Amino acid sequence: MANINRRGIPMPFVSRTRRGDPPSAIVAPEPSDGTPTRSSMVDSAVYRDGVRVASPTSLAETYRALDATPHGVAWIGLYRPSERELMSLAEEFNLHPLAIEDAIVAHQRPKLERYDTVLFVVLKAANYLDVPEEVDFGELHLFVGPNFVITVRHSESPDLSTVRHRMEAEPELLSLGPQAVLYAIIDAVVDAYSPVVAGLANDIDEIETQVFGGDALVSRRIYELSREVIDFQRATHPLSAVMVALERGSAKYGVTQELERRLRDVADHLTQVNERVDGFRYLLRDILTVNSTLVSERQNEEMTRLALSTHEQGEQVKKISSWAAILFAPSLIAGVYGMNFTHMPELAWQFGYPLAIVAMLGLSTLLYVLFKKRGWM
Repeated sequence: MANINRRGIPMPFVSRTRRGDPPSAIVAPEPSDGTPTRSSMVDSAVYRDGVRVASPTSLAETYRALDATPHGVAWIGLYRPSERELMSLAEEFNLHPLAIEDAIVAHQRPKLERYDTVLFVVLKAANYLDVPEEVDFGELHLFVGPNFVITVRHSESPDLSTVRHRMEAEPELLSLGPQAVLYAIIDAVVDAYSPVVAGLANDIDEIETQVFGGDALVSRRIYELSREVIDFQRATHPLSAVMVALERGSAKYGVTQELERRLRDVADHLTQVNERVDGFRYLLRDILTVNSTLVSERQNEEMTRLALSTHEQGEQVKKISSWAAILFAPSLIAGVYGMNFTHMPELAWQFGYPLAIVAMLGLSTLLYVLFKKRGWM
């Protein structure tokens, strides 16, 4: 029976471990069919004084190489590791069960937690996809101990090979230890935020053009981009708290002044990103308001044109109706006398015809005067 963790997700191996048990009490399950498990190791190296001295190809080799290297530092890079591999790391490096659980479950917000001498850091990498106008996020977990760094990626980004090559090219920086690796990774993640900010800014400029151009579909684009900005905020804002926690623990955990300066530089860069993203959110809100106002104005103008058109049609109907009524009066008299009945005294009367003509003209004139006074003519 699978146990249910604190997030409601089944975890078969957790049933063997109690919350109070040390990491060494966690026992990884053996494969049920006896087949070898796949390796998620992307790269592993043991460094001494900032120089790579070993390149193991498995976790077991890494453990042996680290034990055989005095003052060595292991940097293990994993991509979507299995539970068995994480359990092996937990037992070897005394990693806390809660941190292991978070690394397995993933979908965490950026955070920093200290478990004795081990730091557990969650970072959110971001990459902007211009065509769908979406921010693609990648989750990265780091375990930073006195002599090791373990990176656990759950997505393609960020590409840590670039960070590793950069650090290996600067042995003076790498020789500062695991904290230097942590700095370099955070720096790479924050640097990758700049293209995202640029992409969002470009799309907002396009949206402003659409708004004032009267594009009817721009409201949907504003809403969708606002959702991307909010998601991006959820990745960048919690990272500020991580930077503050790192700065507060610098003295206690022996972080050098050089690393402190570099971390402050990253924090400043992150602050700029957060300010830009906050500005995007407010700007999109204002753009949506302006767009609603412009849409209302266009609707009012359309209603005004429709009302004027209806009024003009009404005036034309009035004129047509007035002339129809004026012409109806003589037509009525002519119709009566056109029936040609035998007993119609007016037919034989000398003044019958003139009287009929006068009656037609009189009624027509009277109707014309009345309609003219009412403004129908």
